[in-house]
Amino acid sequence: MIDLSTAYERDTLFIGNEHVPSVGHERIDVVSPSTEEKIGSAAVAQEADIDRAVAAARQAFDDGPWPRMSRDERRAVVRRAGELLRPLADELTQLVSRENGVTVRYRQGHVAPFFDYHTDEVAWPRDELRRLPSGEGALVRHEPVGVVGAIVPWNAPVSLGLSKVLPALVAGCTVVLKPSPETPLHDHVIAEAFAEAGLPAGALNVVPAHREVSEYLVRHRGTDMISFTGSTAAGRRIGAICGEQIKRVTLELGGKSAAIVLDDMDAAAMAALVLHSGMLLNNGEACMAWTRILVPRARYDELLDAFCAALAAVKVGDPLDPTTDIGPLVAERQRDRVESYVSNAVADGAKVVFGGGRPKHLERGWFVEPTLLVDVDNSMTICREEVFGPVGTVMPYTDEEEAIRIANDSNYGLAGGVFTADPQRGLEVAGKIRAGTIGVNSLGVDIRVPFGGYKDSGVGRAHGPEGFAEYFEVKTVGLPAGFQPS
Repeated sequence: MIDLSTAYERDTLFIGNEHVPSVGHERIDVVSPSTEEKIGSAAVAQEADIDRAVAAARQAFDDGPWPRMSRDERRAVVRRAGELLRPLADELTQLVSRENGVTVRYRQGHVAPFFDYHTDEVAWPRDELRRLPSGEGALVRHEPVGVVGAIVPWNAPVSLGLSKVLPALVAGCTVVLKPSPETPLHDHVIAEAFAEAGLPAGALNVVPAHREVSEYLVRHRGTDMISFTGSTAAGRRIGAICGEQIKRVTLELGGKSAAIVLDDMDAAAMAALVLHSGMLLNNGEACMAWTRILVPRARYDELLDAFCAALAAVKVGDPLDPTTDIGPLVAERQRDRVESYVSNAVADGAKVVFGGGRPKHLERGWFVEPTLLVDVDNSMTICREEVFGPVGTVMPYTDEEEAIRIANDSNYGLAGGVFTADPQRGLEVAGKIRAGTIGVNSLGVDIRVPFGGYKDSGVGRAHGPEGFAEYFEVKTVGLPAGFQPS
C-alpha cells in the first residue's frame, strides 16, 4: 500500500525496487516557496549511488525479464501502476505544489492521461519484411534502446518525468530517473506504484542528485541514452558529452516564444487566451511560455488595455487554493533572477505597464507580480533570454511579414502562437514560424502529438508516436531469397 504521509521525509534512494540509503547520507531540505518553511527532506545521490542505480538498470535490461516480456505484458504492468496512482492523483498534485509552487488548478488531472495514452493508444514503430530486387529479404525491427538516464527539471516534474519514464518502460527500456533537488519527494511515490504493480527490480530507479552528480550519470558508460529537459546551457553540455560517447540523446530545452496577434482578433478573448495559456503558463516557469507578444500597430493601445485588464483579474496567492491563477516561483534565487531581468529591462529603456514588483498582500513566499513591459525592441536582453517567470513584453508590428520576422529573430524555436478570427490565415502564418509547436488560437500541446524545438530549443521529440520512437533502435536483418519468417 502506497502511503503519501511518509513522502515528505525521504531518507533513502529507490534502487532495484528497494529503499536504500545514500552512500554519503547527504540530505537536502525541501522548502515551501509559499511559506519559506521546510516541508520535508530527501536523500541525495552521490556518484557511487549512480553506479548502483545504473548497475541495477543494466542488469534488469541485459539479464532481466522486462525487455523480453511481450508488449501486452509490459503494458499491463504500466497500466496497473497507473491504476494505483489514480486515487492518489490529487494528493500527488498537492505534494508537487508544495515542492515547486505551481498551482493545483493548473496541474490537476495530469497523471491519468499519460498512463492512458502509453498503455492504450500509442502507435508502435512498425516492424516489416521488405523484399529486395535480388529476391532476398530484409526484416526491419525495432528494439528498446537500453538503459535510459532521464533527467527531469523542477517546473513540471510529474508530467515531464512521466513523458520520459512511460515510453521508455513500455518500449522495454530500463530507467534511472534523476529528479531535481528542488522537487525530490514525489518520484518515490511513482516508483513505489510501479514496484507494487509488478515492475521487475532495477527497471526503474530514482536518484535525486545535484548538478555535478547528474553529469556523472550523463557520462556513465552504463547508460545507452540520456533524455534531458532543462536549460539550453545545460543541454549544450549534455549534448557535447553524449556526442563524445556517440550516445543517443534527446534535449528539450529553453524557449523565447512569440504570440502573434493578427488584426482581426477579438481583444478580450485574445488577451485571456494569450496570458493564461501562454505568458502565465505554470507561473511563467514554462519553456514554451509566450513571452514576446506581437500586436498590430494600428490596434496597439486597444490590445495593451485588454492585456492589462486581463492581468488585473489574475489571482496571485496560495498555490493549493484551486482559485489561484499564479503561485510563487520555485526558489528565492529564481525570484531574484526574474526581478533582475525586469530591473535591467527598465534600465535599458523598457517601461512597466503592469506589475513589476512583489504582491503587497503576501508577506511571505517567493512571489512576483505578473509583469508586462513595453517600449522594448527585439534586440533587448528581456526579448532574447528566457526569464522563466510571469513576465512578458508587448511589441507592435506593421504587417504580417514584420511580425513573422520578429518571431523568427531568436536563437530559440520551441513554440509560438497565432491568434486570429480566421484559422486558415493563422495556419498560413504558423507555417512560416521556425518553431516546433505553434498553436492557432490554442496551446497546441497534447501527449498525442510531438513536442520539441528547433534551433537552440533542443534535439528530438517527446510525446506522440514520434516521441515513443526515440526509445527504440532500428535493426535490419538480411534474409535469403525465398525465406519467409514465421
